[in-house]
Formats: sequence, C-alpha cells, structure tokens
Amino acid sequence: MSRLAIEVEKLSKVYRIGHRAVRGAPGARGLLSPFRYLASTLRRPLESELLWALREVSFGVEHGEALGVVGRNGAGKSTLLKLLSRITEPTSGRAQINGRVGSLLEVGTGFHPELTGRENIYLSGAIMGMRRAEVDRKFDEIAAFAEVERFLDTPVKRYSSGMYVRLAFAVAAHLEPEILLVDEVLAVGDAAFQRKCLGKMGDVATQGRTVLFVSHNMVAVQNLCPRSLWLRDGHIAEEGPTESVVSKYLSSVRVSQTERSWDSPEAAPGNERVRIRRISISPATGDPQAPITMATPLRVEVEYWNMLPGSTLHVCLHFMTEQQVVAFTSASNEGEAAGGHAPGADGLLRSVCFVPGNLLNEGTYRIHLLALRDTSKITFRLDEALTFDVLDIGSRPGTWYGREPGAVRPRLAWETERVREAA
Repeated sequence: MSRLAIEVEKLSKVYRIGHRAVRGAPGARGLLSPFRYLASTLRRPLESELLWALREVSFGVEHGEALGVVGRNGAGKSTLLKLLSRITEPTSGRAQINGRVGSLLEVGTGFHPELTGRENIYLSGAIMGMRRAEVDRKFDEIAAFAEVERFLDTPVKRYSSGMYVRLAFAVAAHLEPEILLVDEVLAVGDAAFQRKCLGKMGDVATQGRTVLFVSHNMVAVQNLCPRSLWLRDGHIAEEGPTESVVSKYLSSVRVSQTERSWDSPEAAPGNERVRIRRISISPATGDPQAPITMATPLRVEVEYWNMLPGSTLHVCLHFMTEQQVVAFTSASNEGEAAGGHAPGADGLLRSVCFVPGNLLNEGTYRIHLLALRDTSKITFRLDEALTFDVLDIGSRPGTWYGREPGAVRPRLAWETERVREAA
C-alpha cells in the first residue's frame, strides 16, 4: 500500500467563461448566427475568458490523517473535492486516491431520486465496492443515525432536504470508507444533526481512516484536523499545523475597523467641548495585528481633546452585538480610583480600557463611544466608532462546535462533587 492515501501533483482545473447569446425574437440584436456561434466556440479563448478554479495544486495526505481545507467562497475547495471524487476531470496534473472513498459533497450526491432510501443505501455500498453482507451489518445503524426508518421504502425524491442530507451523511460515514471527503457538512441541517455529524466525524478521524474536511467552521477544523491547507484563488496559500493556517487565513479576511484617527481638532469628530483624536482596539498582549479570539484580552484606547479648561470629561464604551444588543458598558471614571486622570484636566487626554479574555462570545461587535460631562451628561456620541470580530478558534472538548447563544460567554469556575453514593 502506498504511504499516502491522497497524492495530488500540479492539479489544475480551468473553466471557460463568456457570454452566450440569449434566444429572443427573430432579428433580436446580439443573437449569434449558427456559424458565428460555432466560430466563437472553436477559436482559442482569451485569457479573460478563462477561470482557473485550481492551478498547480500539490499536496499529500497520509493514511489515517485528517486534513482540513479552508478558504473563502470561490477559492477552489469544492472543485478540489470533485476532482478527487472523479466527478469532474482535471485540465492538467494528477490526483491519486489509494483506498476506498466515501464522499459527501452535496445533498444526496450519488443518490438516484427514483430509488427508495433502502435501495440507495445498498447502491452506495455497491459503488464503494462493499459486499451486501457488509452493508447489512451497517444498515440499522445508518437508518437510526439518519432518523428515516419510517421512510426507507419511499423514493428519496419525496424526502425533504433535511431527510436527504441526513441519509447521505449517514451512508458516507457508516459504510466504513478508507478515505472520507466531506464538503461543509455544517452548512445544512439543524443543530442536533450538526452535533451528530461532528461527533461521527470525530469518531472517523480517530479510527485510523483518512479524512479531507472542507469547512468554514474554524472551530471544527481546528478540533478535527491537526493539519490544514488554505486555498486562495485556486492556489495553496499556506499549508501546515491547523492553528497557524487558521490564524493566517482569518487575518487575511478580516473586515474589521479596529482603529480610527484624526490629525487635528478641526478635522476630528466632536463639538466645542470635546474632540476625538484616536480610538483603537487591539490584543492587550502579543501581536497587535493578531486575530481577536474569545480568549484574547483586549486593550481599547481613546485619545481626545478636552476643549474646556476646568471641565471634567470621561469616556464611556458601549459594546454592541450584531443585533444591536448591549453586551456591556464601561466608563473611564470607573478606574479613577486606580489612577485615572484628575478631574478638570484639559488638553489631549488618553483613556485606556482593558477587557479580560474569555468574556465575549464569538461574533461581530461594534463599539459606541460616548463623551460624558460630570460623569453622567452625554456631551458627544460617536456610534459605531469601531467594529471588530471575536473568533472562536480554540480547542473545545466535546462534539459540538457551533455558536453558543449569548452576547458574552465567560469561562466560569465550576465544582462538582458527589453528595451521596448510588443506591
């Protein structure tokens, strides 16, 4: 047996894109004649008409290894799995699969709509090279996992999309393929089904079988796959330990606005009492450009001009969720006892707020900035002063990697003890 379960060498796939004339009324402008259309299809395509879904991608996956594949939509992830599954042919290069393959690329890939659920289970097993007796041993487990026992003798074309995908995943995961290809299983199904899928994926990954897992769920990738590769515009942008690959990928796709500044009071937002010079949020320790995760302690810094001598100003921060719910608030006067600026100080001031790690839940947050006079009167307000993303990419025990509810998700201390022995 080859040392590698999957061998990919300079694999490329190019599609020709362009505009085809739309059929319309006789004499419609832009309608190509048959001869002109034939000539347009036979000529050498322009470079602008070519889309390289993959371009000279090379990597290997060892037997028993779980490899994650991350990247933005259109990066070539699904194309890669379709080439590995022999659904489509490559333009150039090669992909060698050494083992029996099971795949879940789309809802019900490989199912025949006219056949029943029972017949499709056996058909899938036969395609994978399994004997009927092997499928018999797994049949009840597949039906129970998919929760479609009542509908096994119904043609799958009458299944709901949820029933379809439950059966498709159950077949792909339970028929014991040596290599399992999975494309974003978390994009479909309800929360309970996602838990079951990820639990089963974890079992498969620890049973010595090879897994190639494409997902936008970074927590699932990091928990299931020790090694990952990042596809960008059809190329491998990064390959290596999952934690490093995920961190670099997330840094590249952030659309947060974590710092804003103005050079002079005249150009800065504010009024005759206060002007904002700068506001920023960054990790309190380490690389200021690193992704902000749930465990990252944060430093929020506000510089502002107090325009009125003798006037006491404070700043207040409102941390807002995407649903415009206030997660929490904090004001600079809360820290004066620990060394905040003296009341009535004028000129350019700086207030810094430290937010502990393991407080905010994952998601996108916006900071509203308020300037307060005499601790309570709002003298200026700057809504959505900053926007930042909190990422959940840490290790999490258990089999559920979806988003937990709530604006905050503090890591609290727990203790469990036995109060009496079992009867």
